[in-house]
Amino acid sequence: MANDLEADVSAVSRIDAVPAILEVVCRTTGMGFAAVARVTEDRWIACAVRDEIGFGLKPGGELKVETTICNEIRSSGQSVVIDHVAEDESYCRHHTPAMYGFQSYISMPIFYPDGSFFGTLCAIDPQPAKLNRPEIVKMFRLFADLVMLHLQALERTEQAQDNLRHERDMALRRERFVAMLSHDLRNPLAAIDAGAEVLKRETLSNRGAHALQLVQRSVRRMVALVDDVLDVARVRLGTGVPLVRKNMLSLADLQQVIDELQSAWPDREITTAFAISREVPCDRSRISQLFSNLVGNALTHGAAHAPVRVEAHCRDGVFEFSVSNQGKPIPEEVLASLFEPFSRHSDGVEHSRIGLGLYIALEIAHAHGGTLDVSSSAHETRFWFRMPLPQDDRGDQSRSAGAAEHGRLKQ
Repeated sequence: MANDLEADVSAVSRIDAVPAILEVVCRTTGMGFAAVARVTEDRWIACAVRDEIGFGLKPGGELKVETTICNEIRSSGQSVVIDHVAEDESYCRHHTPAMYGFQSYISMPIFYPDGSFFGTLCAIDPQPAKLNRPEIVKMFRLFADLVMLHLQALERTEQAQDNLRHERDMALRRERFVAMLSHDLRNPLAAIDAGAEVLKRETLSNRGAHALQLVQRSVRRMVALVDDVLDVARVRLGTGVPLVRKNMLSLADLQQVIDELQSAWPDREITTAFAISREVPCDRSRISQLFSNLVGNALTHGAAHAPVRVEAHCRDGVFEFSVSNQGKPIPEEVLASLFEPFSRHSDGVEHSRIGLGLYIALEIAHAHGGTLDVSSSAHETRFWFRMPLPQDDRGDQSRSAGAAEHGRLKQ
């Protein structure tokens, strides 16, 4: 109970409007002391105070509850207004005014929404005052209600913050679990793949060889999914996408990605325009992954009759590549969330992944200090990645002989 009372006092002290309320009370009534008090059966505690008469009570200070009129208000639930104690038949011989030396007094009960009693908004002064007027009583009632409204709002805010902290803690626990699970899944998948490689060296029937091929394809797909989920978990845990920056990206690496995708999409046309004269300092594996995600995305969603266009160059201290395709434009509402995890463009295409490719591509771009953008119209949809090169690698890389290689792949 004591902790609850301390929390109530602390809550009132955090309401910015309370000091203004007490100031208005004193200026409007001419009284020198005003307070918001938390009142229970056995305690009277000042939550907030304005003292212009040297009464001596500060926030957190207490009076013996049985010596206060507020104790009687707690029982009756009714306000008390006294213009002049000496002339008031009910209070002229009351022990409280004599004990605390006041002649004018007003106190308005503050109730919780369920009707239970919280405390009072009260004011006293050693001089008489004209308090028993409708406008003064209504003002006190309004301010008492306002204090409770602020307390409710503060309670809801704190509850929301507690819920948010709990959700963040649970989310962190989930991400850690996902990261550990994804990491642990790699071992049995590696064992299955190794076992499949052993079986490939055995004499198998055509049916067995075909089944083994399906197993290996499924394993590779599962490994890719696990890697994607592990990358997302790392990002959400704050560690980001891990990079090996000592690697260098070459034209051959980009061409290898194109070759692999072309073999997987033999009926699609991919055209390339590369202008790279030297190796690009970056995490080669990660940039290749980003590149593969974008080209694969274009092949999946682009118009089947039109080529996917891929360009890459180093110019003005920036390494850049773009991937474009024709087909239906991406709707504006989809563009807004395109790079979010588990986001998939509902265009009627059957998806083999879980909507993490573009999200991971964006995180790889950010990890390299680069950007990944998209534009989409009826003419084309284009993704482009830009990454600033280190200062000593910002020469015009397109001037060297053999810097440009243009290819056209079609099967």
